[in-house]
Amino acid sequence: MTAPTEPGTGPGTNTGTGTEPGTNTAPRPAPAPAPEPGTTRLTVAQALTRFLTAQYTERDGVRHRLIAATWGIFGHGNVAGLGQALVEHADTMPFHQGRNEQSMVHAAVGYARQSNRLSTHAVTTSIGPGATNLVTGAALATINHLPVLLLPGDTFATRPADPVLQQLEVPYAGDVSVNDTLRPVSRYFDRITRPEALIPAALQAMRVLTDPVETGAVTLALPQDVQAEAYDWPDDFFADRVWTVRRPGADPTELAEAVSAIRAARRPLIVAGGGVHHSRAETALAEFAAVTGIPVAATQAGKGSLAYDHPQDVGGIGHTGTATADTLARAADLVIGVGTRYTDFTTASGTLFTGDGVRFLNLNIAPYDGHKLSGLPLVADARSGLAELTEALLVHGHRVPDAYIEDYTRDKAAWEERVTAAYTADDPDAIPTQPQVLGALDALADPSDVLINAAGSMPGDLHKLWRAQSPDQYHVEYGYSCMGYEIPAAIGVKLAAPDRPVWALVGDGTYLMLPTEIVTAVQENIAIKLVLIQNHGYASIGGLSEETGGERFGTAYRYRAPDGTFAGAPLPLDLAANAESLGMWVLRARTVGELRVALAEARQADTPTCVYVETQTSDTVSGAPPAQAWWDVPVAETATRPSAIKARELYERHVSTRRRHL
Repeated sequence: MTAPTEPGTGPGTNTGTGTEPGTNTAPRPAPAPAPEPGTTRLTVAQALTRFLTAQYTERDGVRHRLIAATWGIFGHGNVAGLGQALVEHADTMPFHQGRNEQSMVHAAVGYARQSNRLSTHAVTTSIGPGATNLVTGAALATINHLPVLLLPGDTFATRPADPVLQQLEVPYAGDVSVNDTLRPVSRYFDRITRPEALIPAALQAMRVLTDPVETGAVTLALPQDVQAEAYDWPDDFFADRVWTVRRPGADPTELAEAVSAIRAARRPLIVAGGGVHHSRAETALAEFAAVTGIPVAATQAGKGSLAYDHPQDVGGIGHTGTATADTLARAADLVIGVGTRYTDFTTASGTLFTGDGVRFLNLNIAPYDGHKLSGLPLVADARSGLAELTEALLVHGHRVPDAYIEDYTRDKAAWEERVTAAYTADDPDAIPTQPQVLGALDALADPSDVLINAAGSMPGDLHKLWRAQSPDQYHVEYGYSCMGYEIPAAIGVKLAAPDRPVWALVGDGTYLMLPTEIVTAVQENIAIKLVLIQNHGYASIGGLSEETGGERFGTAYRYRAPDGTFAGAPLPLDLAANAESLGMWVLRARTVGELRVALAEARQADTPTCVYVETQTSDTVSGAPPAQAWWDVPVAETATRPSAIKARELYERHVSTRRRHL
């Protein structure tokens, strides 16, 4: 038997001076070399974190910190690199602990949008599933032109063992990792395989994040060994750096053509997109509309460009738009797009702008969007371009005919009556409809409130009905329409605007996708307000399924019936209890009267609060006014069920009205 040994005295333990027989004679590690003059020796992760703290944007003479905070979930691919670096820089780089990698990106995007793209957050994850979970959030950021910096860990650059944990083996390419899935959804992508490569990559990353044309998701993939490797960094790399966000004016020739087109138009219509908000061009747009009398319709991203009670505001446009805006669109002879991408919801899949001789004038900072629909491009910043147009038209005293103004003013008033009818609930003891939920919130909100939504039936109801009172009150993400966006985005918005009431409007389907950031809100006492609407299924897609011959198949949250379909009783889900279990204060509202009280309590709350309400539906139909324009969702060309055959006949009639603008 071997005698037991005291801790620290067993074989192989160095207990001597290094010269005694039988002792460990391995030399001690040599001290790190002194850095070269004018340099600082740091790891790649430490250098990147320090670099990010010194980056600023500036627009109109106002400076903002570009990367205001970092979100992270740590694993073996980033805990010893960026994790250690963030500990060292905790006093200069705020850190937020996330619960889901996708939702961390959503929170950063919400912050960036509320900050007018002048400030954003970074997001770090481990390699493997942590990194690939970023893809959905990255796609959302890039599609919506919102900046976010992604810092996923990556597999070893030095390849000490092959494969390592979570490594994707690609037989034909040794340099591919799962992070390559981020390439198509990133506006800039680089993999930092050597320390010195960080310098040009980091500068390019900042350039893209701050470019109003190029901005979106930016990815710097960081191999875990390189993160921990030291290098002598030039001190100039860490100096404060200011990135000017440009406001380019219009080319004189394009401006002259634009003025001529506007002066020749008898029924022009402005389509305000998200670029109006990104440019902070709302005041310039209001002045332009007031001077010319041209009505302004808004996309989902552009809603709120004018307050709902502005004389020229005619509400949302397209498939989810108002009857007023869509009627004007069908008869317009000139469509003036300001900061819009002209998505299919805006154009009603090419069936909306059908007036004889209709032309397009596109004021956009991105040439790609400026040339859409074969329009006259006016490539400029939205605010600069609108100011130049207003000045030029004032010289000519140009204004649309009075009869045109009288027409859309009358139609606008008629639509407002429909909104009031949809919002109104005469019986306080009745179960509310979804529009009545919005009406109760509308009655309570003031210009400081911010509403966030992204998916389901609510974007359509909001676009038609919501009365936006301030430029940034309406925050509906409809570029990617990503279920699960609302709760984490609300956290980001609240971090950017801590003194404002921030509401996440969420249906049961969206809630079940991604509720986990409630824990983060509770942990940091970020007082978001969650309105959780239970309608037992995917209401929007259920309605679309019925319209296209799918008979609501697979869209309701119900038990299976004896025939095997999901047509049994509603599932006994208690989402309010779930939110409460995650730490939220929950207010249950069964009636219209109780809803009004609960919303008022939630608005005053200084902790994360949920208002839970089950809405009155007819098999998950929201009860809002129907669509005022078409949207192309192809229907089966051959079918046996009568519902699908009928839907195809209607589809072919709509398709025949599509117009290509050449």
